[in-house]
Amino acid sequence: MATEILLPKIGFSMNEGQIAEWMFGDGEEVAEGDVLYLLEADKSANEVEAPASGILRILGVEGETYEVGTVIGYIE
Repeated sequence: MATEILLPKIGFSMNEGQIAEWMFGDGEEVAEGDVLYLLEADKSANEVEAPASGILRILGVEGETYEVGTVIGYIE
């Protein structure tokens, strides 16, 4: 079963964030705890870690802004 990668809420007032850069490509293997992507929100950049191990499937596009809770990828 795939694990959803959701855009996290990092700050109290955060409603949306932008994917600055994916650290892995679509179809690459990742391990739980690996830094998956950089998230820009509220004038700061944050590293977001993989919630599980497996094959990364990317839905979210670098440079695009998404609402908190949006599914931006899966780990199969």
